[in-house]
Amino acid sequence: MRKLITLASLVALSMVGCTNEEPKGVANEKGAVNFDLTISNEVDVTRAEGHYVECTTPDDDAFTLKIQGEGSLRECTFAEFAEDNYLHYGSYTVTAVAGDVAEEGYDKVAFAGSADFEVKVRENTEVAITATIANALVKVETTEKFRNYFVGGHTMELTTEAGNTFDVSEQTKTLFVAPGEIVINATATKQANQSGAEGAVITLPEQKVNVAAQTFYTIKFDVADAGRATLEIKLNETLVESIDIEQELNDNAENA
Repeated sequence: MRKLITLASLVALSMVGCTNEEPKGVANEKGAVNFDLTISNEVDVTRAEGHYVECTTPDDDAFTLKIQGEGSLRECTFAEFAEDNYLHYGSYTVTAVAGDVAEEGYDKVAFAGSADFEVKVRENTEVAITATIANALVKVETTEKFRNYFVGGHTMELTTEAGNTFDVSEQTKTLFVAPGEIVINATATKQANQSGAEGAVITLPEQKVNVAAQTFYTIKFDVADAGRATLEIKLNETLVESIDIEQELNDNAENA
């Protein structure tokens, strides 16, 4: 008789172990949540050609969800959350992330978005999340006048706050970097003179720019000729520095 009771108990335990149902009291304290994700490649920019950038846009499945509640944290994919989309009642913040903003480079785009929401018992909650570009976007350009003046060539290097360096001498694609300070160092070589002497090399003023997420920055090097050749450096078409090139060359020669 004791053996039969034991077997019956084991069967009862196995039946409880196979069910996904929670105790009624716990289940009654939850509500369903549905996330609606929108992915936007719009950026803040002052240039006239538009506010959208070409980049690889991830699918929903590429995003990781972090759902922070009062004393709780749940991390999962969209697919995993869809399998069990119930949360205990209370206040939450959800963050959706795709890519890694610390991985800087060309086409190294990362997206992130967040939303606050409230879960109510036995109610459905719809939560809209808009994921935007988490990187700062940078393009270094030289004008035709600049290249014609410095026919001996030029070198330009961009260093991010993380210490990553990129050759932007002939940049053609947008560079995605983490928000923070970037530094641009450059040199340029003038045309050789008629005597055959090598062209003089000028060290251009170092440029430091604080860059923010979801923002496009264009740093342009130009040469204006209004009686004397003048180097102009512009950030998003706004002049940030202007120097007399001949005076700079003379100063370099005196310090050599």
